[in-house]
Amino acid sequence: MGSAAEAQDPEVAAQCRALGRALAERGCCLLTGACPGLPHEAVLGAYKAGGHVVGISPATSLREHVETFASPFREYGVLIYTGLGLMGRELVNIHSSDVVVVVGGRSGTLGEFAIAYEEGKLIGVLAGTGGITDVLPALEDTLFKATGAEVLYDDDPDGLVDRLLERYLAQAETAAAAAGLQPSDR
Repeated sequence: MGSAAEAQDPEVAAQCRALGRALAERGCCLLTGACPGLPHEAVLGAYKAGGHVVGISPATSLREHVETFASPFREYGVLIYTGLGLMGRELVNIHSSDVVVVVGGRSGTLGEFAIAYEEGKLIGVLAGTGGITDVLPALEDTLFKATGAEVLYDDDPDGLVDRLLERYLAQAETAAAAAGLQPSDR
């Protein structure tokens, strides 16, 4: 999740591409809001690394996706047209994600973060990328409550992905054990 604004800091854009590459290299599927800006930079990184990329579009069709929402489409292996608009798309995006990563961002990204937090998701924040990532640590004591969400901060895309995967796999093993699944069933 991150700013869809076209003009981005070149260093932050490079970090997003590195994030996408790191996800692809570790076999993760990158799911985004199928928008331009920082999320698309991550898409470019994943795509160039041979990763699987899914876009959750606010549109009802490819035509609307491109013409009305001025959004990219070529690097996506799958585009899902929700027809729910920008805000509705956010819910589908968050609900469909095992882990949510926040980079930069403004009010829309803050909304996505809030949904992910309320849903108890594992959330990674690529620190030092501006926008809401700079203010989230200061908000923790005031806004955060017990939802089951876990927020990890890291300023290195590879380090963040490694930490998120380690934590996600540990959570999955705990859930599987609690459900009575044997290691061979997992």
